[in-house]
Amino acid sequence: MSKLGTLGARLHRGEIGYDFVGKRKIWYGISILITITAIVGLAVRGLNMGIEFQGGAVFTTEKTSISVARAEEYAEAASGHDAIVQKLGNGGMRIQIAGIETDKSDQIKEDLAKDLKVDAEKINADLVGPSWGDQIANKAWQGLAIFMVLVVIYLAIAFEWRMALAALVALVHDITITVGVYALVGFEVTPGTVIGLLTILGYSLYDTVVVFDSLKEQTKDLTKQTRWTYSEVADRSINSTLVRSINTTVVALLPVGGLLFIGGGVLGAGMLNDISLSLFVGLAAGAYSSIFIATPLVADLKEREPQMKALKKRVLAKRAQAAAQAETGQGHGGAEEPDGPEDTEPEDAAPAVVGPRGTSASGTQSGPRNQPASRNRGRGRPSGKRR
Repeated sequence: MSKLGTLGARLHRGEIGYDFVGKRKIWYGISILITITAIVGLAVRGLNMGIEFQGGAVFTTEKTSISVARAEEYAEAASGHDAIVQKLGNGGMRIQIAGIETDKSDQIKEDLAKDLKVDAEKINADLVGPSWGDQIANKAWQGLAIFMVLVVIYLAIAFEWRMALAALVALVHDITITVGVYALVGFEVTPGTVIGLLTILGYSLYDTVVVFDSLKEQTKDLTKQTRWTYSEVADRSINSTLVRSINTTVVALLPVGGLLFIGGGVLGAGMLNDISLSLFVGLAAGAYSSIFIATPLVADLKEREPQMKALKKRVLAKRAQAAAQAETGQGHGGAEEPDGPEDTEPEDAAPAVVGPRGTSASGTQSGPRNQPASRNRGRGRPSGKRR
């Protein structure tokens, strides 16, 4: 842990760092490949929408000895639709059948009671009409759209429109990947899934805003110096917040992973899968997009500005001049000509440390040397007074 803390401190001070922005084409390529895979999975397999969105019925039974596979067969035979059966902790079952008419639920309930050998009066039925499911779906999409619009407006006011655009791209990236994973895995999409999506979007924005805030502080009066380009400052902003982003992401993924793998997998609480999967995938995708997508995209957009193009030319020209002077100094035995006044810039010049008697710290004379008065001056000479 001490090594990790030391690493974080060195990253924050800019002593070490990784070139995230310089290798942005690699990250863009990885994101495009993952996004295409998610879109293909969504187009081929589609989403397994829950009854809250397409209507249907959920039957909850008391304890029964019938297996889950056999119960699925009974439910599909009774309803004529696909059924999802989950074993409950008390030995009962939760049978979900989508797309059925509500007026057929009583007959399906009677058939299930006979096949499962339970009392029909003890089977609880929750019905959802198709029209109500459509309203829920529309409200979910409207809420998501309003959320993203408000986020873009806030970021445009708090930072600038380029950062707002980059954050929007990162959000769409996270949503597409999460929805694509749902399609590939086949988990059911419920209102809990929508809640999970909204949660991970907020978390993704948290990491993004932290990096953007650091970038905004470090780019003040950037064009008045010639040491760094905008992309290099953006890279420093990512590195300075990297360890914190990793720590917060890992800490958030641990309990969500417990819900997904232990609660949904080991304990069989399938109702936790709809929200835990969206949280797990979304948190990981959000941390990735904040580091590898949002900030490099802002750097790309800013580098297109005329001021930043001119700054980059000045920075590269100054570095080329310094390299040429270093080579010239080596070729002449280390004697390097001093820079002229036109090569000196106030923001980059280090103040000279002046030593005693007008010399610099290196011992070289920094100005005209003023000789002290000699103690023997005037000895053996007339004082100049007339007698």
